Amino acid sequence: MTVLYRLGDPIGSGVGAYANDGTDATFSKRAGDHHDGMSYFGMSATGTPDANGNTRGLLVLNHENITQAYLHPNGPTTTAGVRPEAEALKEMECHGVSVIEVNRAAAWSYTTASSFNRRITPLTPMSFSGPVRGADSLKTRYSPDATTGRGTINNCANGTMPWHTYLTNEENWVGYFKREVGDAARRAATGPVGVKANTSLTRYGKGESNTGGNYGWSTVTPADTTSTIYSRWNITAQASAPADGTGDFRNEIFQYGWVVEIDPFDAASTPRKRTALGRMNHEGCQIGRTIAGVKPAFYMGDDAQNEYIYKFVSATPWSAADATAANRLAIGDKYLDAGTLYVAKLAADGSGQWLPLVFGQGPLTSANAAYPFSSQVDVLINTRLAADALGATRMDRPEWTAVNPATGEMYCTLTNNSSRTVATADAPNPRAYVDPKTTGGQTTGNANGHIIRLRETGDTSEATTFAWDIYAFGAGSDLDATNINLSGLDATNDFSSPDGLWFGLPSNASGTIAPVMWIETDDGAFTDVTNCMLLASVPGIVNDGGTRTVTNTIGAATGSVTTRVGKAPGAALRRFLVGPKECEITGIHTTPDGRSLFVNIQHPGENGGPTNITSSWPANQAGAVTTPSRPRSATIVITKTDGGVVGL
Repeated sequence: MTVLYRLGDPIGSGVGAYANDGTDATFSKRAGDHHDGMSYFGMSATGTPDANGNTRGLLVLNHENITQAYLHPNGPTTTAGVRPEAEALKEMECHGVSVIEVNRAAAWSYTTASSFNRRITPLTPMSFSGPVRGADSLKTRYSPDATTGRGTINNCANGTMPWHTYLTNEENWVGYFKREVGDAARRAATGPVGVKANTSLTRYGKGESNTGGNYGWSTVTPADTTSTIYSRWNITAQASAPADGTGDFRNEIFQYGWVVEIDPFDAASTPRKRTALGRMNHEGCQIGRTIAGVKPAFYMGDDAQNEYIYKFVSATPWSAADATAANRLAIGDKYLDAGTLYVAKLAADGSGQWLPLVFGQGPLTSANAAYPFSSQVDVLINTRLAADALGATRMDRPEWTAVNPATGEMYCTLTNNSSRTVATADAPNPRAYVDPKTTGGQTTGNANGHIIRLRETGDTSEATTFAWDIYAFGAGSDLDATNINLSGLDATNDFSSPDGLWFGLPSNASGTIAPVMWIETDDGAFTDVTNCMLLASVPGIVNDGGTRTVTNTIGAATGSVTTRVGKAPGAALRRFLVGPKECEITGIHTTPDGRSLFVNIQHPGENGGPTNITSSWPANQAGAVTTPSRPRSATIVITKTDGGVVGL
């Protein structure tokens, strides 16, 4: 195992080594924090995509968030409610995406001064693409014509496109913005458009508060008084500004919540926000199998409690020639800017429907009482409201999606749901229970999560119906086997809160056995037993198990639900590694030959600070350190001593 790329590592010439004491700056040319979703792209000697490039490539990874306390000498500073500009700039630049060139000689390393190296941050220029480009709701002081924006943030999972581009997905973006008390009244005073904006903001969780957002960036008084880098994080409608949003940043929040496409092979290219795929807390966005002449599907989760699973079906059938096209973002235009967005409705009998989110169909009209939709643009900006109107199935935090290349089945991690109750449990989210912790206290709801899978009718990505079951239920091996540990997990494979998910190479050299599915955890319920982990599995197929009746009990409430349970995984599901203290295991990819496995370790020691360092990883990876070192999120590379395929 090699530690490859850590928080603060320089990726440009003239940038010094990382001091790791809070004094470092220039994060526009350093690795960001909280490494997350990740893809490896093989690269030829001439710098073009090489689908068989196993020793030279581009690694692209998300930097979801920050462990703020470790980024500054003594933690963050706030004076009279105002953040210092230098600290806020550093925090912003620690978010976003890294593109780095990596090479394997005796071991893997990254090329510090490669011309391909790039940081994409909340400050990077973006363009909007697809139906919402130019929409009134995207107009801001920075972009009066609603075609451009600045940056991407809270990038969680990812997608690897067959035309060699990277999809990064904006997840928990809402909390970064400030919305002052009184904003709702100002918007309402502008008429129906303002009233609808208030409904939208409420549905996406942006209430009024005089606090400054997650990190108070809007409170900065910049040295350059013309700068709007910080003021854009305050979405309060200004009384002196035009009602259309072109004079302030009331609409800035609507510029977030999208899937963003990046061409890693062109460092000068502008990332594109693909609006046809809807606006939500995007987690993953994985393409299904690509078959010539068939319209490809892209599967997505909306990562919040009681939200939905989606797919987007392109309007354009797949052409294999597009996998080698030189203008990669133009291919993205072709497949990602027009099509149909669907949301999933799952029935208790194991069947399901993809409900089209199309303006004018069903309740998605101006006559809808809860929210009168005005256009397809309105549907896409307010995807959650549209899914509500259609009666889609609320799920236990849909996160990463992955597609089995052998079967075409789509898997989705449902990480957990503390708000799941006995009364709201249903067939696709069947458990509501009490999980006691060995350290005291307990968690309730669906504390350990599960992994659901869907098989499209006719095995085609264009299907509008599907079958589903639950592949595996997270649980400690000591929990009730009748009602909680439904997958029969034991001490070698019990887990909680599945999050990251990805299919690697087949589990034998000939490919006759199903590919390995990698499962990563982001856990709060099972960490009294062990740290977050990576598991490897060889799953079966939808409906390889049967039905099961679960009796849920929380306090005095009790009730039964019948669900569809996949075949018990048994030895086909095994723990592969366990991470350091207080980390999340997230982000995974391999070289094309499967002999190098890249994994991200996010926020080790996240509950500590400069005077209370709770983990010294990765400094202590080779052994104990004499002086505690501030922890750093990092990418590791795993290879086998015999040089073989990892996971075989």
